[in-house]
Amino acid sequence: MTFHRNRINRTSVLVGVVALWAAAGIGAATATASPPTTSPPQRAEVAAAPAPVAAEPASLTEQRGRPTVSRAPWGKTPDGTPVERYTVKNSHGMTVRILSYGGIIQSLQAPDRRGHKANVVLGFDNLQDYVDKSPYFGAIIGRYANRIAKGTFTLDGTTYRLPVNDGPNTLHGGTKGFDKIVWTATTFTTPKTAGVVLRHTSPDGDMGFPGKLTTQVTYTLDQKNQLRMDYRATTDAPTVINLTNHAYFNLAGEGSGDIYDHRLKIWAKSYTPVDKTLIPTGEIAKVAGTPFDFRRSTAIGDRIREDDQQLIYGLGYDHNWVLDRSSGTGLQRAARARDPQSGRILTVSTTEPGLQFYSGNFLDSTLVGTSGRMYRQGDAFTLETQHYPDSPNQPNFPSTVLRPGEEFRSSTIYGFSAS
Repeated sequence: MTFHRNRINRTSVLVGVVALWAAAGIGAATATASPPTTSPPQRAEVAAAPAPVAAEPASLTEQRGRPTVSRAPWGKTPDGTPVERYTVKNSHGMTVRILSYGGIIQSLQAPDRRGHKANVVLGFDNLQDYVDKSPYFGAIIGRYANRIAKGTFTLDGTTYRLPVNDGPNTLHGGTKGFDKIVWTATTFTTPKTAGVVLRHTSPDGDMGFPGKLTTQVTYTLDQKNQLRMDYRATTDAPTVINLTNHAYFNLAGEGSGDIYDHRLKIWAKSYTPVDKTLIPTGEIAKVAGTPFDFRRSTAIGDRIREDDQQLIYGLGYDHNWVLDRSSGTGLQRAARARDPQSGRILTVSTTEPGLQFYSGNFLDSTLVGTSGRMYRQGDAFTLETQHYPDSPNQPNFPSTVLRPGEEFRSSTIYGFSAS
């Protein structure tokens, strides 16, 4: 879909753009952090996502220096369901493309310190590869992100059994999680933001989970190069829930090589060790004196090959960090990653208590991405904001139970800058 600019007075456009920039500001959001909290996400007090409004013609919006959103067909699933791709742009160098299939962030263009743009997320250039072989690239993960031990949990005296798809365990919601369905999508714009609202109703018993779950995920791009994700859900019966996004990042550019020289900081004094199947043992362990200490900015590759049993289990990093959170339930900083060559910086803020840092250990050169290059071990990392893995079976972890009359609420911001 192509948009053409109308002829207008250039001076008036320049004045309007400068005024909008001054009102919006440029930079990434930050927040304070300290000791962890165990508040369940459905009680989180976070700012509401922008209310969807009718979008004006994109050509007019672009002339005013506002963010824009457009859509185009992007193929059909094997059962014939149409899939669309939504392109969201701001006037400061960011473009995000989101699929109705899986709510996938298919590409994310961000500028480096010189203003040069590159796609910084892994993905495919066609729908069929996402359907056939995607390792959750950029997708919405649900109903339960991460692992549930042995595909089973007990809630209110009833035991529920889920499909096992990761050794003896259930991973990311089962064999057909939220990453594999086509979401209903609508778009919106405001003077400073644009985005996509995705909705899906998961029936009672879907992948073994109880309750009809009604879910909404809102992607919002602003003029500060921040991509915000707001998750909402309600249920008609007691259930468990854990939603996240599974974007794989390489801040040097997708397909450019490994991320071992990226420097990472995680605001966490503790993490949850795992057994050989990557299920938490239940221990909350200190990171001090271990390869899991990212309290100071450290290159991802510095300690990834140390003789440490936890690294051996994960073939690298694939663990949950217990975030240092203050008593509030709002957005607080969780992690910061920087590529020293391009200067691109990713800052993650979230309402969630945990963060799964995964160093791309299972990429094995069998996938070819949007750049036409194969993805190898360590070619990307994820920072998945979440509740802890296997929480339904771990009574000392923050609860993931959602009951009728409650609303699951969670928010995360991926903020991009460069230096």
